[in-house]
Amino acid sequence: MSAYVIFLTYLGILSLITFIAFVADKIKAQNGAWRIPEAVLLGLSAIGGAVGGYLGMFIALHKVRKWYFHVAEILSIILHIAITLLLFFLI
Repeated sequence: MSAYVIFLTYLGILSLITFIAFVADKIKAQNGAWRIPEAVLLGLSAIGGAVGGYLGMFIALHKVRKWYFHVAEILSIILHIAITLLLFFLI
């Protein structure tokens, strides 16, 4: 299995985890329960879950008013696309 396929699988799994984290935090916010820290949500996005995080933001309507979440998600997506293309063309 190539590094390209492994990386895409990693991104997919982490995106699913990040999506679930955003939706879970929204549910916790509505119920007044313990919240997932913003640093954890942004960290999950930065290490590979940006697509899931951005989808989670809009599907759950969570953190959409915070400009830095948009910036962090978009920059993370650009970084992940760049790494994916680099792996595709170099390996």
